[in-house]
Amino acid sequence: MCGEIMASSIEMLEVLNENGVGTGRPATRQEVHEKGLWHRAIIVALVNDENKILIQKRSQKKEKFPGLWDLSVAGHVPFGHDSVSCAASEVMEEIGTMLPKGVLIKDFRFMTSFRNNLSISDKFKENQFYDFFIYNANIPIEKFNMQSEEVEEIRYATAFEIKSMVEQGLFHPRTEWVNVLYNYITKF
Repeated sequence: MCGEIMASSIEMLEVLNENGVGTGRPATRQEVHEKGLWHRAIIVALVNDENKILIQKRSQKKEKFPGLWDLSVAGHVPFGHDSVSCAASEVMEEIGTMLPKGVLIKDFRFMTSFRNNLSISDKFKENQFYDFFIYNANIPIEKFNMQSEEVEEIRYATAFEIKSMVEQGLFHPRTEWVNVLYNYITKF
C-alpha cells in the first residue's frame, strides 16, 4: 500500500482521466473499484543474477484472482505518491524484504506503462494505468518474509516458464508486461 495517505484507515487513490492524467481528486479504493474510475498502480519484476524472476502466488484470501500467480510485486499508487517510490515501498511491504543498503530509486528501471480494464463483477471494475518496473537484485528466497494475507508462495522462474504459465492461464489476467519482460531478459 506504499505508505498510503489514509483517511480513517481508508486507502485513498488519485482519480485519473481516461488518458492516465491525474485529476487531483482523491477517492477511496472502494469508490474507484465500484464506479470503475481510472487510477494508477505499479508492477515490479525482481530479477536475480541468473536472470530469473521472482513470482508470487496470490493468497486464497485475496478478493480478486486468488491462487493465481503474479509478478514479484504489484500495488496501487496512493494519492500524493509517485510510481517509482511506491515500487520501492511495495517490495518491502508485500514480500517483506529490506532492500540492500545503497539501493536508490533510480535502480528501479521503468519499462513501460499500459492501460488495463477488467470487470470483475457488477460492483468491482479494475480500470488502471500500470507502471511496470524491473529491479535487479540477487535476493535469496529465504530472505523474503511474505504477508500471508497477500502472498501464498514465492519462487524464482525463468522468462520462458513465466510466458508458458501465462499461456496456460495460471497468471493474473493483467499480462501486458509479459512480452516486455521476456524481451528484456532474453536479450542478455
